[in-house]
Amino acid sequence: MIEYNRKSWWKNTFSWHGTAVRIAGRRILIIIVYALLVQAIYEGAVDFGLFDDKHFLQLDPLGHTFVGSLVGFLIVFRMNASNARYWEGRSHWGMIINTSRNLVRVGCEQTDGGEELAGLVTGYVICLRRSLQGQRDMLEADVYLSGDVCREAIRFGNPPTGVAAAISEWIHRYRRNGQLEPQMVRHMEQLLSLLVDAQGGCEKIQKTPMPFAYVVMLKQIILAYLLTLPLVLCERCGWWTPLLVGIVSLGLLGMEEASVEIEDPFGTEENCLNLEALTLTIARDTGQLADFAERRRRAALAIPQPVVAQAAIPQ
Repeated sequence: MIEYNRKSWWKNTFSWHGTAVRIAGRRILIIIVYALLVQAIYEGAVDFGLFDDKHFLQLDPLGHTFVGSLVGFLIVFRMNASNARYWEGRSHWGMIINTSRNLVRVGCEQTDGGEELAGLVTGYVICLRRSLQGQRDMLEADVYLSGDVCREAIRFGNPPTGVAAAISEWIHRYRRNGQLEPQMVRHMEQLLSLLVDAQGGCEKIQKTPMPFAYVVMLKQIILAYLLTLPLVLCERCGWWTPLLVGIVSLGLLGMEEASVEIEDPFGTEENCLNLEALTLTIARDTGQLADFAERRRRAALAIPQPVVAQAAIPQ
């Protein structure tokens, strides 16, 4: 995800890094060259008197205007659908961050195994991030997880699910040790369920692309509109036609490409969510929570107990 200054109008306007123009530029250039060719054929045919300059193809611009309105509506619908997926993905990761903090905070206060729990939760979110990006391994997560947990998690078809099972096992181990009351166990299991629910929401977005029929239809309509636009403008706008067609193709192809890029918010493109920063936030916060609880515990053990003076027993 690109960080930028929202108030820097000129700098944002003329940006190249991270824009859809960088991806759709070749297609835009092809459309401009095509418009130049159509305009050159039109001008040459008029010069040779092959037809009247006012009656080239006799295309009614009104019909083309209606088609343009339809294309604009479809593009807006496409962008809204992609943006909804993007925002939903960010909402799920917001839930993951908050739930991770709450789970580790409760575990640190109720038990003496907060550091292990913080490592399990951090390993879980790192494993989830790599899974969403198509990587089924325990790299990066193995820094926070024990070898046994890594070996068990990699056997799962979905490694984050294996780490979630290890977190659940941690909860019930401390219940058996007597450090967690049944009510607290239920609360922590509910927090873990929220993590797994958010994981499922992210996987739903990743594994459910926009319907193929709709995506193809939109591309076909955009292409047909841009190919016929020079034929409508050539006899009315002259050599301004390639420039106007280029501007229109920039808007249509650029917005369509931007929609494609943010459709999967968990990818590695520049405009996708910065999942690395989100996982680092969780690693930092959970580690600090565990460290804070441990320092408080050590400070409590270091406080000397008050000496109670015993009354003298009369002889």
